[in-house]
Amino acid sequence: MQAVPYGLSTTFLVSLVNGQSVTILWGWVLVTLISIAIALSLAEICSVYPTAGGVYFWAALLSSKKWAPICSWVTGWLTLVGNWTVTLSINFGGAQLILSAISLWNEDFSANAWQTVLCFWCVTLVCYLVNIFGAKYLDKINTICVYWTGCSIIIIMIVVLTMAPSRHDAEYVFAHYDSSQSGWPTGWSFFVGLMQPAYVLTGYGMVAAMCEEVQNPEREVPKAIVLSVVAAGVTGLVYLIPILFVLPDVDALLNVTSGQPIGLIFKHATGSAGGGFGLLFLILGIWFFAGIGALTASSRCTYAFARDGAIPWSKYWSRIDKRFDMPILALTLSAVIDALLGLIYFGSEAAFNSFTGVATISLSASYAFPILVSLINRRRKVLGARFSLGRMGFFVNTVTICWIVLAVFLLSMPTSLKDLDESSMNYASVVFAGFAAISFLWYLLWGHKHFQGPPILLTDVPSLAIGVHKDGLDDVEKAEYREKQETTVTDFRQDEWQS
Repeated sequence: MQAVPYGLSTTFLVSLVNGQSVTILWGWVLVTLISIAIALSLAEICSVYPTAGGVYFWAALLSSKKWAPICSWVTGWLTLVGNWTVTLSINFGGAQLILSAISLWNEDFSANAWQTVLCFWCVTLVCYLVNIFGAKYLDKINTICVYWTGCSIIIIMIVVLTMAPSRHDAEYVFAHYDSSQSGWPTGWSFFVGLMQPAYVLTGYGMVAAMCEEVQNPEREVPKAIVLSVVAAGVTGLVYLIPILFVLPDVDALLNVTSGQPIGLIFKHATGSAGGGFGLLFLILGIWFFAGIGALTASSRCTYAFARDGAIPWSKYWSRIDKRFDMPILALTLSAVIDALLGLIYFGSEAAFNSFTGVATISLSASYAFPILVSLINRRRKVLGARFSLGRMGFFVNTVTICWIVLAVFLLSMPTSLKDLDESSMNYASVVFAGFAAISFLWYLLWGHKHFQGPPILLTDVPSLAIGVHKDGLDDVEKAEYREKQETTVTDFRQDEWQS
């Protein structure tokens, strides 16, 4: 929810090219509803397996013992790549947004590739250093982010609606559709424009990390997963509608060389470069918090996956630095990979769309995998869930899978077919295939013989006696298992999972 205004701002051009108001507003509503379906599916699974490991663990637990390693391997790599590229897209978009501020005063300014990449490296370095030296303040930073985001939305809404020299009517805001700039067929252009909301609404699966920090996680965390999507959806509407009312000439926005028109929108609404920068500064503040948090999540995901040997040279990335009490090498690896991927910008001006595409594809696919495994098993392992979808379960799960399959294709397409060449092509599929090749190769070389899935202790899953055990059950765990056998939801797992 906190990063919604920033995510919508940096990807605004995508929906603007592919349908304008209808795509921006109703595309957001449509993807919000679909995201609620995904969140409901994940919440149901979480209520049965309330472990902080999230989809990586769920994929293993929902599978049979034979297929648990490969299922968790695929899901883990999807989650890892998703975290890396989400961080990349957030910080790269932030760099573009910073440079776009210059054009508020100098409309002829156009950042070249080197300026953009260097700015991206700088902001990545800042987020990296904050994660190291400000680690003990991360909770406070998250709290400040919540208040900053809420206040920013209110300020932006009031300022643009009161200061704008002119405003569109309701018909323009809610019914105007123009995809002439996309080059795609009229109807299909709407779906291509869904890259914007699909990218913004991807973080709800990470809420599972709360499972070890709250009481009754099997009840509270599923609620939080669903409510986070609902809250994000409402936040997006509150942010988008005022902007659509004061939207300036679309042709001018489409010709912004930075690819980030939000600053120009604010400048037009306030009537001055200083006023435009003031509102843009609020968005940059949201980016700063989001960039720090994304790199933190990325490093912890890298560390957790490395502990299980699923990354080449895992013994280095799974080390904890005693001085800072954190996985600095995993943090460094995440930052370096993002920095190297940023070099794609030298070959493609549409690199940012590629980064957002890979991030959304990877995270969406990681959510889809445990849901698909559950469907294949005829939802047998979520029967009796605290947060049960009941008879609607098959329908909701199927809608989820179908949407994610469609999204993979949509997110691999260029934003516009007009003047399409190698510099404006969407390379999301290429980047995704590259990571898939690394994952497959490492599985052949090491994983298929040594990787057994995530180790889950009985205590990691409150009220459940189940897990993927590498070394069997010791006497204490056996006693704990017998004690918890009354949990009817887990009865079916006894034969499958006892070592």
